Amino acid sequence: MRKKIFVLLSRVPYPLEKGDKLRAFHQIKELSEQHDIILCALSDIPIRPETRDFLKPFVKQLYVFRLGRLGIFFRLLLSFFTSKPFQVAYFYKRSTRQAIKKLIKKHDPDYVYCQLIRTAEYIKDLDVNKTLDYQDVFSRGLYRRWQVAPWYKKVFIGMEYRRVLRYEAMVFDCFKKKTIISYPDRDLIPHMDRDQIEVIPNGVDFSFFEPKNSDKVYDIIFTGNMAYPPNINGATYLIKKVMPIVWRHLPNVTVVLAGANPSLFVKSLESDRVLVTGWVNDMRDYYSKSKIFVAPMQIGTGMQNKVLEAMAMGLPCITSALANDALNAPEGTAVLVGKDAEDFASHIIALLNSPDKCEQLAKNGYQYVREHYQWSNVCARLLEIITRVD
Repeated sequence: MRKKIFVLLSRVPYPLEKGDKLRAFHQIKELSEQHDIILCALSDIPIRPETRDFLKPFVKQLYVFRLGRLGIFFRLLLSFFTSKPFQVAYFYKRSTRQAIKKLIKKHDPDYVYCQLIRTAEYIKDLDVNKTLDYQDVFSRGLYRRWQVAPWYKKVFIGMEYRRVLRYEAMVFDCFKKKTIISYPDRDLIPHMDRDQIEVIPNGVDFSFFEPKNSDKVYDIIFTGNMAYPPNINGATYLIKKVMPIVWRHLPNVTVVLAGANPSLFVKSLESDRVLVTGWVNDMRDYYSKSKIFVAPMQIGTGMQNKVLEAMAMGLPCITSALANDALNAPEGTAVLVGKDAEDFASHIIALLNSPDKCEQLAKNGYQYVREHYQWSNVCARLLEIITRVD
């Protein structure tokens, strides 16, 4: 029997250029096969004209609440005098909360599912069957950013870290059911009963990402939203720390940094051997034209969708322990893990000098993600959690 699931998101899940949007969209798509989805999303920008058509096959109703820039500014200003995290204040609007409460009363959903602590403030006090998807542990991500931040950012990031740490613990008890993207993230949630959180990883759309034979244009590729601090840090680390070592041995190696909204820091990395693309219509074109995928993540949390996609495209992958702890791919056979710049460079040089090793690593990586990260299997587990009677 079909049930109604009310989904609350902090962003409209289109276009799919950010990790939270990608996770939300595929979960909605899979859940909609058995249940009716009422999607309520916040947005700080106008939605694209094609958005409703894109989501229409998967949602029965779509509600979008705009968050104006002026209102955001004043909420952030006021939040300095409270203990509420800035990112919660950014997305929280009192009138929107009243509107969401009315929608829930109107639709009378069987289950409410909200993504990220950014949306928890709207639902936490409602007496409904509700599930919170932490997605990842924001507080630890902020702490890692604080460790590498320049002095003029440390005060703000440190303040937000402490607020998020408290909020993650407080909101835990407001929801009977909680999910998160990986075991390492779950183990860092600041609550003594964190083991109650169910782990729901991301998946890969294997009908979209699949191995493709193309002429190789680039030796190395790194992808992601290039305005996101962990990706900015990763791109900078790759070009400034790793590649100078590689270029001493292989001076003609090229790198492509592919992804939307490159920051000024990322744009400054461009050279005759480094291409910064900005937004691309189809990331598969860049994956298929590259020899090796490298994601030297040094900060951040959660699961790296970019690594899953690259493996699904049949690329040999090199990443950090920070990223592979969530992926849990067999090190040395399905993925290579770099411990420092010298180690990353050594892996890159070895793969570029050995096509057979490249091919075997790519094959093993593809088989691993195919076996463990099917969206249909992942979301079947999510549905079980949401609909479970505790």
